[in-house]
Amino acid sequence: MSEIIIPRPSDVVRLDSSGPWKMVYGRRKTGKSFMVKNFTHYDRFFFVNRDSTVLDEETRDNYTWENFFGIFRELLGNKKIVIDEFHRLPPAFQDYLHATGIKGELVLITSTLWLANKLLGKGSPLAGLVSPLRIDQISEEDMLKYLYRNVHGKKWIEAAIYLREPFIIQQFKNGSIIDSVSRYLLENKFFVRNLIGEIFNEEEKSLTNIYDGILKAVAGGKRTSTEISTFLFSRSLIGKDSPSMLPKYLDMLVGMGILERQKVLNKKRFYYFHSSPIMDLHYYLEEKYSYVDVYTPIEFIKKVVETKLPMHAEQFFRNLLSKHFGMKHEIIDTGAMELDIAFLEFKKLKIVGEVKWKDKISASEIRSIENNLNSFKEARRLLVVPDIKVLERRPEGIDAIDIDALFEELGIAQK
Repeated sequence: MSEIIIPRPSDVVRLDSSGPWKMVYGRRKTGKSFMVKNFTHYDRFFFVNRDSTVLDEETRDNYTWENFFGIFRELLGNKKIVIDEFHRLPPAFQDYLHATGIKGELVLITSTLWLANKLLGKGSPLAGLVSPLRIDQISEEDMLKYLYRNVHGKKWIEAAIYLREPFIIQQFKNGSIIDSVSRYLLENKFFVRNLIGEIFNEEEKSLTNIYDGILKAVAGGKRTSTEISTFLFSRSLIGKDSPSMLPKYLDMLVGMGILERQKVLNKKRFYYFHSSPIMDLHYYLEEKYSYVDVYTPIEFIKKVVETKLPMHAEQFFRNLLSKHFGMKHEIIDTGAMELDIAFLEFKKLKIVGEVKWKDKISASEIRSIENNLNSFKEARRLLVVPDIKVLERRPEGIDAIDIDALFEELGIAQK
């Protein structure tokens, strides 16, 4: 496969359909600038350096703030302007936009989520002027639509799961995604750790031991705030009276796009997951095996990726199908039964399902799936598998969806 460039049509449509002034935001390394540069129209593109000087991407000139501001005032209203990392400009820039009001087309890009939220709040100079557009990883459906031309069968889905993270895309050589991910983690373990540090630096937060501990806890399978709190306490990262402070840390990680939060159906409880499977693998390897500081063979990392893959597939399909059906998704956990898929429409459970990403599903396991899913009589029941052939028999009362059926469900034309 040659160089991979993902068009991201769903995000481009969102951008094009928003107002004349837009604010594109999201954590670092999600491809915000690349998307705007390569898939949208603009006349001038400026990048703000850390010292507040401004690079003109067209002429390659570096302007002082004063020189840039003069150029900007002449262009605004006449040209479509993009300013990347605009938050580094002096406050006078936002005050000028507020005083001028919407004129012409303007795209502002920032990797600083706390500032993005602040700028959208009451009393902000930009409140009501800019249309916010959050960019996370590449959408599941966009990834699938691109890859189906190059990757086939089970590999198609597995590649999509991990390549949604833009910084790993160029590592994939149309072979085994498990090999590509394992090699990436081995060779770039310091980059991944430093990326998280950069995210916190952009947020003006320190990557404290508590944040680091939370990320390790979640990667290690601690799902609820209680489980995470117990983990932190066992590592002497928090005291007995500290659990009440945990929600603010979790809210910060969710708000920064590092964790995702899923509500448990009919319970006042949430489950937490790493938004990025790559980050999940990194923190799992670091928590269990200290792989950043201790040499870890590539073959061992491959085994960890293989072990984690089914869980990442569950998360991928839950998010993919929720967006496709346009329904809110929650998790069913009764203690005796846990379901990956629970989609609601106006608080009514419409679809339930399980994801079994494995090479063989026995008749006894199918019977257990039937017992779980068929208890929800009023909902559509789904079983997602790599291939119908992995089923020892067809489940009764359940729609079994494999890769071919997924093509049809999503409306992706095969070659």
